[in-house]
Amino acid sequence: MPRPVIGIIGNAHVVGDTYPTHAAGTLNSAAVARVADCLPLIVPADPDMAPVADLMATCDGFMFTGGRPNVHPSHYGQAATPAHGDFDRPRDALVLPLIRACVDAGQPILAICRGFQEVNVAFGGTLHAEVRDLPGRQNHRMPTDGDLAHKFTNCHEVSFVDGSPFHRLYGARSVVTNSLHGQAIDRPGGRIVIDGTAPDGTAEAFHVEGAAGFALAVQWHPEWNAAEDPVSRPLFAAFGDAARDWAAGRRSDARRLSA
Repeated sequence: MPRPVIGIIGNAHVVGDTYPTHAAGTLNSAAVARVADCLPLIVPADPDMAPVADLMATCDGFMFTGGRPNVHPSHYGQAATPAHGDFDRPRDALVLPLIRACVDAGQPILAICRGFQEVNVAFGGTLHAEVRDLPGRQNHRMPTDGDLAHKFTNCHEVSFVDGSPFHRLYGARSVVTNSLHGQAIDRPGGRIVIDGTAPDGTAEAFHVEGAAGFALAVQWHPEWNAAEDPVSRPLFAAFGDAARDWAAGRRSDARRLSA
């Protein structure tokens, strides 16, 4: 039986300052392939190349990855400022409708960092341009020095709401995670239920209320050391199980249609 296909949303990237590409981190593909036990498929983040309907017909789930560009603030009623950083407008145009369509259909989604922010915006939420500038908040950005192991070091606790999907997933009220983000949720979207927060109150985990299937999002980066990390592994394993259930239903539907 073929493994479920997970569409990994890529980012626009320029190689050598001249050659445009769509790229996704190797860590994302490795987590999907080795922990979720699914087939990773990098998706060009542009609806002109990869329409939502075609993607949903091809993939069994989607991973909305992190990325340096941010969601354009026009999508949540604000004007762009230098604090908002760089943007990837084609990715915005693809992922916001794709997220809503997947949630409504029950097609599994796992959203990470920028993806976490995308899901919030897709359901009417807003973002802080720079969380470290807010009174009482810590600097959640990636360290500027050191190797990848240092940059992805676990550095703060995330506390979960009793009985939330994350509490049930981990069997614990808190875990320790890494932190590599500049923006953060300001106002949660209408269907966004915050399940986990950092010690400074920054939202770190949520689920989409009333989603027909797996729809979890985290602000940290669980793709780092996903096969070994006790926080990352259960999350990707659960995502893989949800994708297998979706794929099994798809195959079952196909058999009924061909009978």
